[in-house]
Amino acid sequence: MLTHQHQSTMTIMKTKTTSVFNLAIALAAIVCAFCVTPKLIVAQVGKKAVPQEKSENPKDTAPAESQLPDISNYYPAPKLKVATTRLKHAKFPVIDIHSHFGFRLKGDKEALKKYVEVMDRNRIALTTTLDARLGSEEEHIKFLKDHRERFIIFAHIDFVGDGSRSKPKTWVCNQPGFVRTTCEQLKRAKSSGISGIKFFKQFGLGYKNADGSLIKIDDPRFDPIWEACGNLDLPIIIHTGDPAAFFDPIDPKNERYEELSRHPNWSFHGDQFPSRSELLAARNRVIAKHRGTKFIGAHLAGNSEDLATVAQWLDAHPNLVVEISSRIGELGRQPFTARKFVMKYQDRILFGTDGPFPEQRLRCYWRFLETEDEYFPYSEKEPQPQGLWFIYGLNLPDEVLKKIYYANALDLIPAVATQYTSNVKK
Repeated sequence: MLTHQHQSTMTIMKTKTTSVFNLAIALAAIVCAFCVTPKLIVAQVGKKAVPQEKSENPKDTAPAESQLPDISNYYPAPKLKVATTRLKHAKFPVIDIHSHFGFRLKGDKEALKKYVEVMDRNRIALTTTLDARLGSEEEHIKFLKDHRERFIIFAHIDFVGDGSRSKPKTWVCNQPGFVRTTCEQLKRAKSSGISGIKFFKQFGLGYKNADGSLIKIDDPRFDPIWEACGNLDLPIIIHTGDPAAFFDPIDPKNERYEELSRHPNWSFHGDQFPSRSELLAARNRVIAKHRGTKFIGAHLAGNSEDLATVAQWLDAHPNLVVEISSRIGELGRQPFTARKFVMKYQDRILFGTDGPFPEQRLRCYWRFLETEDEYFPYSEKEPQPQGLWFIYGLNLPDEVLKKIYYANALDLIPAVATQYTSNVKK
């Protein structure tokens, strides 16, 4: 039991400790008051808060985070004062090897007519539409009837058919006789005027086996199809994978973050998809295995971010060529590397747009290939749709432009030479 004296002593000590503690708090408050941003200092006078003198530091007047624009609205206007070359058409008559008049125009004949007028203004002699469906290609041919002389037509293989999208085992590609039927359809398509075959990126990323697993690009059951295309001299334009950034996480480190934030369904990141390198390697094994078949690597063979590797593929596979559709945004941000690549492989590169697009987009292509302009848009869209950057022109010599614009395509598909010459004369 504590004595009265002990209790008194402890009371005094407790009182002193409390006083010291309160004094420390008061001193700390005074110190903090002088340390905080002046904008936040207020002097208490009764119940009124009086703002202190306004800071002259610009950082103190920055907008709150909630006031900053969303990244999808970020499109700064360049302040550079550099030369601008305004081209209204290509320097030489063009063959566009990659476009989608079925999927984009959706049967609109008036839109088709207007785009043919755009082709006339821009010196596009022939455009390749990839949207005929093998087995019923006459539907697309009929749509193009009034302007048939202006088009090269490729057909694509329907892997789903009348099956249920949610039940791969019902898809036509998983039924007995699919490969044999496809080969027969290829023969009929050739005789009806089809000039080539298109494989979409879903071949490897979307089409499935009966058990729900993704079909592998180099699945040997499709070997007869590759061989038939070679025997019939039907070039295959194959879209494999997608931009490298589409296989990375959608986060602020992703260089296509803004684009993927708007279109998260474009992402192929995750264990449910094969890696990009796996897809490209499988595609290359098919090309190597079928040397007698001509392959067009769509969108710079799916690897426009790494032209050194594309160069290795071209060296290894003489039956491979590439086309530039929807990739001038990638090529134009690496103009020195891109120009060296184009100059070295000038006999293996085709012109393509992935259109039909607005006329302003076409003029970006002419400007990119023909001028030495600096830091200009690769698209008419704001913001730029495939990466928030601008591009630089390659200023290619005439002999190279002629090859890319038309000569290489004529070498690949010699049957359209008469059609091309006739349109050029007109």
